[in-house]
Amino acid sequence: MKSVCVYCGSSAGNDPAYLEAARQLAAVLAQRGLRLVYGGASVGLMGAVADTALAHGGEVVGVIPQVLVDREVAHPGLTELHTVADMHERKARMAELSDAFVALPGGIGTLEELIEVYTWSYLGIHDKPLGLVNTNGYYDGLTTFLDHSVTEGFLRPETRAGLKVAADPETLLDELVRGRT
Repeated sequence: MKSVCVYCGSSAGNDPAYLEAARQLAAVLAQRGLRLVYGGASVGLMGAVADTALAHGGEVVGVIPQVLVDREVAHPGLTELHTVADMHERKARMAELSDAFVALPGGIGTLEELIEVYTWSYLGIHDKPLGLVNTNGYYDGLTTFLDHSVTEGFLRPETRAGLKVAADPETLLDELVRGRT
């Protein structure tokens, strides 16, 4: 594993623990020599992840659609910034550049990106590990829903097991690496 795609909020959320988890994840990625691939913004958890990884000597690659560059939210100090035409191209490029996927807390954009790569895994489009940093139980509702989907016969247990969940970034990264060996 060389590159980890991180999906997270363009806001910091209301709980300072979300910002702390973003910073912890970024620091661990940089310390382990893992390249961060993310949405390219300078705001919210996205900006915190990028800034922290850079501050720890990490390599940071952003992928951002032109419409967000035009809104002046692109991070100006990244190792690489890929400007793409739209969100579809953004997600495809991020997936192409990454060996694993991690979701921190975020809103509907974060959820949409996570669910898409989870679906791609289920369909066999990729076999890259993916997981959630479940800071203060942020994703409890989602994991309960997925477990219910298994119970109701809409999701296979092995597909459910493919989405790793941990309360802290370091534990999740360890689990994702174990899943690759």
